[in-house]
Amino acid sequence: MTAPSPLASGVAPRPPVTRFAPSPTGYLHIGGARTALFNWLYARGHGGTFLLRIEDTDRARSTEAASRAILEGLQWLGLDWDGEPISQFARGARHAEVAREMMANGSAYPCYSTPAEIEAWRAGHPHQPFLSPWRDADAASRPDAPYAIRLRAPRDGQTVVRDAVQGDVTFANAELDDMVLLRSDGTPTYMHAVVVDDHDMGVTHIIRGDDHLTNAARQMQIYQAMGWNVPLFAHIPLIHGEDGKKLSKRHGAVGLHEFAALGYPPAAMRNYLARLGWSHGDDELFSDAEALEWFDLGGIGKAPARLDFKKLEHVSGWHIGQMDDTALMAEIDSFLAATSAAPLTPIARERLVAILPALKEKARTLPQLLDQAAFALAERPLALDAKAEGALDPVSRGILTALTLALPDVRWSRDDLEAAAKAVAEAQGLGLGKVAAPLRAALAGRTSTPSVFDMMVALGRDETLARLGDQQG
Repeated sequence: MTAPSPLASGVAPRPPVTRFAPSPTGYLHIGGARTALFNWLYARGHGGTFLLRIEDTDRARSTEAASRAILEGLQWLGLDWDGEPISQFARGARHAEVAREMMANGSAYPCYSTPAEIEAWRAGHPHQPFLSPWRDADAASRPDAPYAIRLRAPRDGQTVVRDAVQGDVTFANAELDDMVLLRSDGTPTYMHAVVVDDHDMGVTHIIRGDDHLTNAARQMQIYQAMGWNVPLFAHIPLIHGEDGKKLSKRHGAVGLHEFAALGYPPAAMRNYLARLGWSHGDDELFSDAEALEWFDLGGIGKAPARLDFKKLEHVSGWHIGQMDDTALMAEIDSFLAATSAAPLTPIARERLVAILPALKEKARTLPQLLDQAAFALAERPLALDAKAEGALDPVSRGILTALTLALPDVRWSRDDLEAAAKAVAEAQGLGLGKVAAPLRAALAGRTSTPSVFDMMVALGRDETLARLGDQQG
């Protein structure tokens, strides 16, 4: 379901403000990357604002390295955000201020129960929300001791989360406890800090995983206690592995950095992640411009999405094939840098650019493309693998000698080179394949390669003749 249209009352719709709010406790998970993408697509596609908040209140687990990895992951994926990233920890004073304001207006109260007392109560009341004995205590009975500030949640009735994906989800208030807003040491809880931050940042749409759906009911009570507008919620199903179980390391890559290292271009990842739980008719392959035009919350399904590496490879191959050569070379350079591989030499770059049109239609990942382009990146003398050695017996080397003698005066185009090779084959009573096999081995040092004539064009006359000469000595 969607929010009521402001146009019905003659009020112009407000551009959306979305946010991505990861905890810097580890790498950027593929599920988090998809959440960020959905928020980015919705904001950018509707002329709104996309904000980034680092939820680093858990000081024991939050690390600067993880924060850096999250920012780098978003940048690699191509998701830009507005303004500077906000640190939740740095806003602790504001969180405390709101908690005390709630205590002043009666929507929260001081709780002096100790952890031991709370544990003992829970032991005697299994499966029940904790009811603080201080909820209705008068001020005169309060001791001079540290206290937590708890929300005075309604005990009767229901809290209804009107969700753009899940529909109306109802929670009985009797099942929700008076959650802690501010601990006795003055630090805010995550549940409280999230609401204050989202309100102060002007967030209008909260798009996040459906594991936060129960949190939404509790957080709504804070909005209502403060008289704040409740954002539109959209809780998206989680991502599962191909076996239908919750995604984990046993399914293979789960961190965004792992997908980058596997050589999937960012454009392909954006396309694939967008389709994990969202659809636009039967469209599977699309550009960023199309995704920005089409994406809306109504296209998000309720069922968990399944990570499918075969489909990802298909999407990746399509995007590689669609890229112009300049953009593809930039992706290759980024991939080599990210994997700490040596940068391309000027001559290797020149040869790679020449062979790209012949390779990019078939490659599904950047490593696959580079593997097929290995001949262009190699330097003489080539190391031959076992199959290449077998293809270069004395008879085959003789064929190469005949071909070498025929090549110097041939115009260096694919068609003319193929015609010259056919002429050599016919002169020796052979099929073209008998010439192509040793030629492939001599040019690449292996037998699995692109077309020999495409390789010859990419290598150029001098390098081709030099490689053929190396196998005739």
